[in-house]
Amino acid sequence: MTTQTEGVAQVTDADFGTEVLAAGLPVLVKFTAEWCGPCRQLTPVLAAIATEEAERLRIVEIDVDRNPETTVAYGVLATPTLMVFRAGEPVKSIVGARPKRRLLQELEDVLA
Repeated sequence: MTTQTEGVAQVTDADFGTEVLAAGLPVLVKFTAEWCGPCRQLTPVLAAIATEEAERLRIVEIDVDRNPETTVAYGVLATPTLMVFRAGEPVKSIVGARPKRRLLQELEDVLA
């Protein structure tokens, strides 16, 4: 893991397997890019959820420009794409920024 932004860790192609696929908790991965405005809007939303739901969900982000292998492997075509992985498998995919309340509603089944 390189850096940590407000409870949201950065992952790379190199450590995606260990940090996401092998994680014990469900992991929400934010596929992001520095130039992506909606991605920046999501940052405080995900930081808040990461803090509140730390017991039930881990949140990480991966830069699509610097980590093309993982981006292509999961067919990510737009940023931000949020993908939830459980037991090494993607179980949910959400494209686009959302307010916190709506995002939590969409994640209810994952957090249950």
